[in-house]
Amino acid sequence: MATTFADQLRSLPDEALGALLQLRPDLVVPVPADISALAVRAQSRGSVSRCLDGLDEFTLLILDAARVTRAADTALTSVDAILELATGVDPDDVRVAVDRLRVRFLLHGPPEALQVVGAVDEVTSPYPAGLGRPADYLDPRAATLCADGARLRRTVLAAPPGARAVLDRLAAGPPVGSLRRPALQRDPATAPRDPAAGSGRSEAPTAEPIRWLVEQHILVPISEAGRAPRADGELVELPREVGLLLRRESGPLGVLRPFPPRPDAAVRDVKAIDSAGAGQTMEAVRATEAILEALAAEPAPVLRTGGLGVRDLKRLSRAAGLDEPGAALLVEVAYAAGLLGESEVNAARTAGGAQDVFLPTGAYDLWRATGVARRWATLARTWLTMTRQPGLVGARDERDRPINALSPDAERAGAPQARREALDALTGLPPGSAPAVDDLLGLLAWQAPRRARGREAVHRDAFTGAALLGVTGLSALTSYANLLLNDPAENDSDPLGLHPEDAPADAVRALDHLLPAPVDHVLVQADLTVVVPGPPEPELGAELDVIAEPESAGGASVFRVTPASVRRALDVGYRADDLHTLFRRRSRTPVPQTLTYLIDDAARRHGGLRSGSAGSYLRSDDEALLAEVVADKRLSTLELRRIAPTVLVSPRPVARLLGALREAGFAPVAEDAGGAAVLSRPKARRAPSRTPRIAEPSGPPQLFGPRLAGVVEQLRRGDLATRAARRAPVTVRAAQGQAVPGLTAVQQHSQAMAVLQQAVRDKTRVWVGYVDSHGATLSRLVRPVSLSAGYLRAEDERGESLHTFALHRITAAVTEE
Repeated sequence: MATTFADQLRSLPDEALGALLQLRPDLVVPVPADISALAVRAQSRGSVSRCLDGLDEFTLLILDAARVTRAADTALTSVDAILELATGVDPDDVRVAVDRLRVRFLLHGPPEALQVVGAVDEVTSPYPAGLGRPADYLDPRAATLCADGARLRRTVLAAPPGARAVLDRLAAGPPVGSLRRPALQRDPATAPRDPAAGSGRSEAPTAEPIRWLVEQHILVPISEAGRAPRADGELVELPREVGLLLRRESGPLGVLRPFPPRPDAAVRDVKAIDSAGAGQTMEAVRATEAILEALAAEPAPVLRTGGLGVRDLKRLSRAAGLDEPGAALLVEVAYAAGLLGESEVNAARTAGGAQDVFLPTGAYDLWRATGVARRWATLARTWLTMTRQPGLVGARDERDRPINALSPDAERAGAPQARREALDALTGLPPGSAPAVDDLLGLLAWQAPRRARGREAVHRDAFTGAALLGVTGLSALTSYANLLLNDPAENDSDPLGLHPEDAPADAVRALDHLLPAPVDHVLVQADLTVVVPGPPEPELGAELDVIAEPESAGGASVFRVTPASVRRALDVGYRADDLHTLFRRRSRTPVPQTLTYLIDDAARRHGGLRSGSAGSYLRSDDEALLAEVVADKRLSTLELRRIAPTVLVSPRPVARLLGALREAGFAPVAEDAGGAAVLSRPKARRAPSRTPRIAEPSGPPQLFGPRLAGVVEQLRRGDLATRAARRAPVTVRAAQGQAVPGLTAVQQHSQAMAVLQQAVRDKTRVWVGYVDSHGATLSRLVRPVSLSAGYLRAEDERGESLHTFALHRITAAVTEE
């Protein structure tokens, strides 16, 4: 009797079954009830397609060889038949590829009678290895020609140059061409520049080679619908025998590459790579802060269709010192990390009413208070897992509309997996390798050709983003990024997932050793510039944000003290003595006298004017100063009016009055109702905190160690329970209404109760037939524990669980034989 697919799975030892589940983890999402359900799922189109997506180019070609060499009557192949077709490579490499297919159960059966899983033909090309269908299937005349090898060779050699060019192209695959597509009908070198724009006369000479090949029965016309052979078909197909003849030099399967191509990569010093990457991490963190601070100072409105406007993106790119694609990437990462959000209140007023804006969230303040390495780890992990493709920003969608940053059009569910694939390609190279992007794309195309097809742009975006964030340095993967990519969930060291932060913590520590230590001092120059010789401590950074203006950033950042920055410090509550003390304490160089004069002069003028709300008012003991304000034409929009020698009033709000006066060079301060100066730090505008948009790991979870053993054990138990239920005694099955030959009476309910009472006393197992809450009739082998209050309580030893049965639902009970 033939062994079924489920029986082959059932006969596997636990180690082999576990290996199958590790290679195809989607089979246990969710865990099947038994081995039969596992077999059905393993042969389904979706599962087979996912398995094929992870196979390399060579293994896929060996699978195509198995499809080509199947016998017409039995649909079976063998390892020897595959070896005969896979010429030009080491047979041992072919056997290894066959073993890869067999352990995944894409091929199953003994080596001399291998069977291809049926779903493979449904999810792959109908033309394995780029070869057409056999000639005897396509056309009897073509079959007659192909049966005579010498005649076939003579006919092919007699083909005109245009016809031979068509044959060479179809032989390379796919073997199907259109009768109306000139590119397939003649040599491109002799084809017209715009063949589609020609009239009927220009089509005739182009179709001549195709017509000659059809007349010689080398090509067979087929229909476009169903690809069935038809004399008046719109397509032509190259028979398999002709394709094999034309591939006599490259081999029946084409050029076979058992091993991945080795990129011609320069090898750089690992320390130089880490140093360059560490510098870029500091730049990425700085640029992210600059973008978020620019949005805090001037929030960007949310477009009606969602996303950030083009003008706002340009403004943010100038603030960060990046190009627009780089700024778009950091904006997307900041939003996905929860550092940026949309305000839920009427944050902006327009002629049409309220409008939401983009603002930093409260999480941004917490993030900014941490070290540079930890801030970078947050950005890098978010970038790895976010389902956004920033490279699409600036492109156009299918309706020819631009794709904006943070818009829904940039959402791509496969982006995290594409980034992981791109970085895994770098991880597999020797340390220090810095290959070109095109070489890496070629490597990815060999490792998983089905998955890499159409993902070239996503992979390029991944390499660009890795360079911008400092994941790579000098085009090579950094050591700290390698630690970040090593997820503990991928090994057996943490089966319960109790330490999910181990990999980021290791990466943070490694990066901390590479970054310059945070400094708590500055170097004040005579030209009022303040040099910070390293990344500032959070406290020093907060002070510099108030008392100085940033000029340049990098390993050593430069700030400049200006009259406006000193006024800002006085406005938030600093006094002149406080500023003198701060510079003396922080500066490792003598404080220049010009800075002392600047602070004292600003402090002397600060508060000379007082404002309050009346709409708002402005008062001063210096009448000449008030006269100067009234005469200043730049302040005409304030509509100032003198109501007393020392008091002016304006209908404008206090905030606008203070802002206009400061822009005009005056130094007013606000005061409360009692006349006391109101000195406070401006309250930062923040959007409500939001949960970071971090996608769950794509694909099914990886199975290792105890987790894998538990799944295998659950499958075995479920299979035993299912098979045991099929062996239920005939009496139980009859009580459930199933057709049983020779049994005409149904066991009485009283007899079932007697059997159960005896089983409780003897502690023996019984078969119980019952009707569940949905009306389905079931049977179960259990060990009764108690029988009282209208219920039977029994243990199911296979499932290690306790069941309760209502007595009125029990239809039969039979002692286990």
